[in-house]
Amino acid sequence: MRLLLVEDDELLGSSLKKALEKHAYGVDWLKDGESALSAIFDLSFDLVVLDVNLPKLDGLEVLKSVRRNKNLVPILLLTARDTAFQKVEGLDAGADDYLVKPFDLDELLARLRALVRRREGRSEILLRCGNVEVDPSAMVVRNPQGQITMTAKEFQMLKLLMERAGKYVTKSDIEYALYSAENAVESNTTEVVIYNLRKKLGSEFIRSIRGVGYMVEP
Repeated sequence: MRLLLVEDDELLGSSLKKALEKHAYGVDWLKDGESALSAIFDLSFDLVVLDVNLPKLDGLEVLKSVRRNKNLVPILLLTARDTAFQKVEGLDAGADDYLVKPFDLDELLARLRALVRRREGRSEILLRCGNVEVDPSAMVVRNPQGQITMTAKEFQMLKLLMERAGKYVTKSDIEYALYSAENAVESNTTEVVIYNLRKKLGSEFIRSIRGVGYMVEP
């Protein structure tokens, strides 16, 4: 899941980036509105966490410009101002959700998961394919034998494949979703994670076609 974090506070931005990456998001962190707007127009993100008070271009102007260009990426606004006017202004401008600082990390994560479910048209929290069940909120994978231990990248790759069950996902799509632009990805990283998932879930659970990608059956 590729996420753009736009936050100019060094301490908060750094801690959020680390926390989100621990929960298997690929995070690109920018610190001003102009850079954020360019990134949203030039790249593809699954989610945007956008601070309102930013240098160069404030978050509300970024949001309005994104929506004027018919970009529907889910955007969660962060602000230090807890006023009804600010919330209404942000939501009317096209924000999908709103969180006031200071906030609890678990609440932010829950709101992001809800935005993903809403975007994908899902109401249920659990993902199921075959005899494998993924609980995104708890980062837990189960099969009939019980809970299966996963690394963060294994979990996120499995979650990505199960969210797109029945469709082949290319290696480049996987790498884009799981890694930020600043983190170099070794050429065999995806293959290693797929190999480990097959060891844990069975060799037939993940199908592959060379030059096409990977898929799990719905």
